[in-house]
Amino acid sequence: MTHRAYLKSPAADIQTAIDYLPHAEERLRKEVWQYLQSGSGQGLTSTRNRKVFEDVSLMPRPLADVKGGNSCVELFGQSFSHPVILAPLAYQRLFHPDGEAASAMAAVAQGGQMAVSSLASQPLETIIEAAGQPLWFQLYWQADRESTLRLVKRALSAGYSAVMFTVDAPVKQAAIALPKDVSAVNLETPIALADATGASIVFDGWMKQAPGWDDLMWLRDQITVPLIIKGILHPADAEHAVSLGCDAVVVSNHGGRVLDGVPGSLQLLPEISRVISGKAKVLFDSGIRNGQDVFKALALGADAVMVGRPYIWGLASGGALGVAHVIRLMRDELEMTMALSGVKNLPAIKSGTYVYQA
Repeated sequence: MTHRAYLKSPAADIQTAIDYLPHAEERLRKEVWQYLQSGSGQGLTSTRNRKVFEDVSLMPRPLADVKGGNSCVELFGQSFSHPVILAPLAYQRLFHPDGEAASAMAAVAQGGQMAVSSLASQPLETIIEAAGQPLWFQLYWQADRESTLRLVKRALSAGYSAVMFTVDAPVKQAAIALPKDVSAVNLETPIALADATGASIVFDGWMKQAPGWDDLMWLRDQITVPLIIKGILHPADAEHAVSLGCDAVVVSNHGGRVLDGVPGSLQLLPEISRVISGKAKVLFDSGIRNGQDVFKALALGADAVMVGRPYIWGLASGGALGVAHVIRLMRDELEMTMALSGVKNLPAIKSGTYVYQA
């Protein structure tokens, strides 16, 4: 499966998360690497996600007293050492034999959290046992309400403490031919496209079984744990989701992997944060590559961020050790940025003007 042996300790040339990229690439099959790195269409959204971050400037504030500072955050009754959450990525045994269990162990070891994908390649019970603490469960809508609820109940029975409902990819299927030993082991059966004979394969096929606002209301009524809705870019959609009882919104364009040409997630973050301020938590996803990016997202309204591809680079390079190192690098970079910006905790980042958007 790999071209080179996994790293047993961080290589000397790894100083930031992106330094793991070449190490990951040389250890993965070409088609797996392309699956991980590719965006949809021409990759306009993926490129835009990064450009928006690059266009945000930091404002240093020397001489501030930041002794005793920290990057701790509390989300849904859980306390974490930092605001970097591992995003739900599918089929992690494509990247390392230890898969999602390794990522979960790393997240917990570093005092953080992970959202486990519906398309995980290991049993939900195995992953949370490896973590040793409650994780979050990311939900893709299944063929109907009954099968969706069975999946959710399985996760809750295993000890998952929140449900993250992803809504921007109505029918999610692997854009890669999976090897025989890797599959979405927690799903009852693969989600088949609805029959669209003689009609539109889009509107009468795969959108026929896509969830709607009524399904979101139904899901809210079925569970008592926090419900997080992921994949929101329009402020009105964020406001509506919160009015229906969602506890948090993840501002996300799915890392540029669904609809190409949409705005960078960071462009919409300030307005969404404004319209739901005080009503629900705001999480951010799409384009985070380092601790400075984390700081920028927090300064523009996020309560926490989700990291995707970078931790998979670490996983592909060195398993749990690589993931843990990526998280630690980002946390250290975040705290360094906080210190040089004159802020000693996360609430203080929102209380002043520390970034400027071009």
